[in-house]
Amino acid sequence: MRKPTRQILLGSVAVGGGAPISIQSMTTTHTKDVEGTISQAIALMTAGCDIVRVAVYDDGDAQAIAAIKPRINLPLVADIHFDYRLALAAVRAGVDGLRINPGNIGKVERVQQVVEAAKERNIPIRIGVNAGSLECTLLEKYGGPTAEAMVESAESHIKILEDLGYPNLKVSLKASTPMLTVKANRLFAERFDYPLHLGVTEAGPPFTGAVRSAAALTLLLSEGIGDTIRISLTADPIEEVRAARALLEALELRQPGLRVVSCPTCGRCQADGLIDLASRIEIKLSHIKEPITVAVMGCAVNGPGEAREADVGVAFGKGRGLLFRKGERVGVIPENAVESTLIAEVERLVEERQGSADGDEKDS
Repeated sequence: MRKPTRQILLGSVAVGGGAPISIQSMTTTHTKDVEGTISQAIALMTAGCDIVRVAVYDDGDAQAIAAIKPRINLPLVADIHFDYRLALAAVRAGVDGLRINPGNIGKVERVQQVVEAAKERNIPIRIGVNAGSLECTLLEKYGGPTAEAMVESAESHIKILEDLGYPNLKVSLKASTPMLTVKANRLFAERFDYPLHLGVTEAGPPFTGAVRSAAALTLLLSEGIGDTIRISLTADPIEEVRAARALLEALELRQPGLRVVSCPTCGRCQADGLIDLASRIEIKLSHIKEPITVAVMGCAVNGPGEAREADVGVAFGKGRGLLFRKGERVGVIPENAVESTLIAEVERLVEERQGSADGDEKDS
């Protein structure tokens, strides 16, 4: 059961208050590279991203938001540190949300200017607490970056905004170690009802980063903690979105889309290059959001059964594959034609479903 939290709106996307858990990522382009940033934001949206964040390092980045925002169809968040003037410029440019810690932009008068600008356009602010950049006073008080120190940091930033009459915010508490991330978010969730953005910061390269992120996020999400997530990877941000989607689908927190079932391979495998084949099929069909299961199986032990249970599947024998569709064996295909045949069968199935859905709408 999800922990009840307040709800905020980032553009058209609701966060918290029982809304579906949203997926976030961040562009790796220089934001002032307008065309490059737009291209990457659209690619992220196509992969399943719900909210995109851009770095605002200087005024050129802030001004670029005005050109970027009308050409993308998902909420845009400006990531800003230290300079309140960049936050004001980003708000004027039409951003949907700010990631800025009120405690690190100086005098309260500066914070008040940002709050007034955000309030005028109903723009939420995310308070982002990272274990690696805690205030020196808290590090001294707690003897290092502890969960308690992270929550106290968040509390001090929250108080600044609450005192200015602007509780339109969400919070993140991130560390590069999964269990510290878990402890901090658990402690925060016990004390506050602001929506939480989850993630393990600086999680690492794709494999280890995905594992570390999943370790923390699975624990928290299974306890009902968390309203929006980012899986931070040292990789193409598309990989972040794919990993986040897969995690939410595995936890049954999002309607499943494409699911590739494939065997780990062993000495019985009758297909050359099955590992690469399964990966290529998953990548080439990653644009499909329909709940479709594709089985790629290497031998006759579990292969026919798994392929038969899938929407589309293949079970390999020597130099060939048995093709199954919706439980029925529909043909034998040479090994070198399996990839193209599977992809074509899945595309055909999607078209049939969409055609059926369109027909139902006309009938009604």
